[in-house]
Amino acid sequence: MGGGSGLAMLAPVLLIFGVFYFLLILPQQRRQKKWQQMLSDLKTGDKVVTSGGLKGTIFSMKDDSVTLRVPPDNLKMEVSRGSIVTVTTAEETTAK
Repeated sequence: MGGGSGLAMLAPVLLIFGVFYFLLILPQQRRQKKWQQMLSDLKTGDKVVTSGGLKGTIFSMKDDSVTLRVPPDNLKMEVSRGSIVTVTTAEETTAK
């Protein structure tokens, strides 16, 4: 008798953990993996937007940083690779 009631009390906790995993943890892991893939696929000529809202074109790249050419005066700025939020490749721009 005592073992059955313990399992009945444990079932809701396991159910809540399962819901949290599928609704919060799993989607965050997928977003992180997709973002890491995007950062590894960066190349010269890609148009990017940083987390600070800076828009520019990749001029050169190092291991942990990227040099951007920022309009209108073509300023060159070095930013952290991790601060890049979105990428528009040169091929996507010419296709539009």
